[in-house]
This record gives sequence, C-alpha cells and structure tokens, in this order.
Amino acid sequence: MGLPVREQAKYWGIATAVFLLALWFLGGVILPFMIGGGIAYFLDPVADRIERLGLSRTAATVIITAIALLVFILLALLVLPTLAQQLIALINAVPTIIAQLQKFLSERFPQVLDKTSVVHQTLVTFGDTIKAQGGDLANRLISSALSVINAALFIVVVPVVAFYLLLDWDRMVAHVDEWLPRDYRDTIRGLAREIDEVLAGFVRGQFTVCAMLGTYYAVALAVVGLQFGLVVGAFAGLITFIPYLGSMTGLALGLGLALFQFWGEPGMIVAVVAIFLIGQFAEGNILSPALVGHSVGLHPVWLLFALSAFGAIFGFVGLLVAVPIAATIGVLARFGVRQYLESELYKGRTDERDGAA
Repeated sequence: MGLPVREQAKYWGIATAVFLLALWFLGGVILPFMIGGGIAYFLDPVADRIERLGLSRTAATVIITAIALLVFILLALLVLPTLAQQLIALINAVPTIIAQLQKFLSERFPQVLDKTSVVHQTLVTFGDTIKAQGGDLANRLISSALSVINAALFIVVVPVVAFYLLLDWDRMVAHVDEWLPRDYRDTIRGLAREIDEVLAGFVRGQFTVCAMLGTYYAVALAVVGLQFGLVVGAFAGLITFIPYLGSMTGLALGLGLALFQFWGEPGMIVAVVAIFLIGQFAEGNILSPALVGHSVGLHPVWLLFALSAFGAIFGFVGLLVAVPIAATIGVLARFGVRQYLESELYKGRTDERDGAA
C-alpha cells in the first residue's frame, strides 16, 4: 500500500524546495554542469542511432564530441566575430537612421515633426540616448559575452561534463529507474516518458528549427545585400521558438532597414519581405510539423511566463531550466486533471445512488 497523499506531497515538496534552493545559491557553480547535461540530453538520440549502426557507445560519443567541437571552433572563428561587428555597427548607425527618419517625415509630414510635437521630442531624445550610450553598451555586451565564452571554466568543464554524461546516459537512466518507489514506478515512468516526449518535441525540434531558420534568414538577407542582415537573421531565428514572434520581429527589423537602404528600389524591399514570408511558410507548414509536432503541450503564453519568471528569479540559470520545468509542470497538471476527471469529486457517487435506486 502506498503512502497517503499528504505524505507524498510532503516529500515531493521537500525535494522541490531543495532543488530551488540549489538553483538560488549554486546557480553560478552548477551552470556549466547544467549546460553540459543539456547538451548530453540533446545528443543522446544521435548516440543511440550511431550505436544501432554497430559502433560502441564510447565510439559514438567520441565521434559526436569531435564533430561538435569542430562546429563550435568554426562558429567561434568565422561567424561570431562577424555578428559582433555587425551588432556594434548597427547600434552605432541608429542615430543616422533616426536622422533619416526625421528627414523623411519632415519632408512628407511636416506637421508631425513640429518642434513642439511629442513625436519630434521623442525621436530627438531617443537618438541622443543611443548616440551617447549605444556604442558603449554594445561594446560592454560583446566583451561580456566573449569573456563568458572564453572563460576557462566553460571551455574545460562543459565539454568534459557533456562527454561523460553522454557516455553514461543510458546507465544513469537505468540507475534512476531502479530507485523509483515500487508502488508508483509505472506511474512515474509514464509521466517521465510524457515529459521526455514534450522536451524532445520542443527542445530538440525547436532548436533545430531555430538553427535552420536563423541560417536561412541570415544567408538570404546577406545575399540580397541588406546591411546588418546577419544580425537581423540570427536574431529572428533565435526567437523563433515563440510562434510568429521570430518572423514578425525579423520582418519588422528587416523591412525598416530595407526602407532606408533600398528606398526607390521596390524590388529589393519586396525581396526582403518575401524572405520572411517564405521562412514563415516553411516554419508553419514544413519544419515545425515535421520536427516539433503539433502537441508538445507548451503554449506560447505559458512558455513566456516560465521564461520571464525563472529568468527574473534565478537569472541565466533560470532561463536554462525554464523550459524543462514548464514542460514538467504541464505534464503534471494534465495528469492531475486526468485524475480529477476519474475521481468522485468530479463524477460524484452516481454508482451508489444508482444501486440504491
């Protein structure tokens, strides 16, 4: 006979509190281990497929690690410096863009930019602020990002952790399965499978979609000659995990830049718009259905709330765990609803009344 619900709630509540306290006090320390664990989880299906080809788990892990390190080195040497340069140039160009916008509006809508109007004062203030702080802010952001990437802790710990967790992933899962409470083993296994399906469908699938769309947007915008196209495309792909937001934000940024750069060349402006429309069509009708699926169980609003809440409380570590925790809570909530729909609280004691009648 299993423990009463009250006792179960107490133990699970203690475990949850310990987990949250660990995030709060040890967030900076466990960050590389969480990143390594996430990488191992992401690559485990790839290792399983290589094993099915006849190679050992060790050989599969070595092959995956070598390819991953090669890709990371190529990105660090070829892509990241270009993105950093374009980001700094974009922020430095904002005052010029705002000045051109003021000129455009003053020529066609002079009443809007009357010196006493709110629009004029807002544009002037925004331009002065960007001019004074934008470049310095961009340099600080880039230098901070590069210092994190180049930190010896991440360079050494993350690949090592990912390698060993990927090597021992199946054994670790088997050991955890042996520790499950006997009375609830089947239930916990079922919930774990459901959580894994949600994470596999969303995290692995959406990461692939984001990478593909980001590459497509960046390359396509660069081909048509849009200034800062790499930054706009990479940013649009990065936030594609929120449905419609990535393509709409990228479209707004790309169209705004295209209007200033290609004014008088409607064909080029249409080309920029077409790039994002094609990307949105491919995401909604081809990539997401094939790689993510339609029922991962993570509503965009719930996902935004989880990212905002955990990011505000736990910082960058909170952002990393927000999606897994949101998926877990969603699965547990659906399980609770199913239990409620099967309970007497929902159904009432109709069977007893029918028997008495």
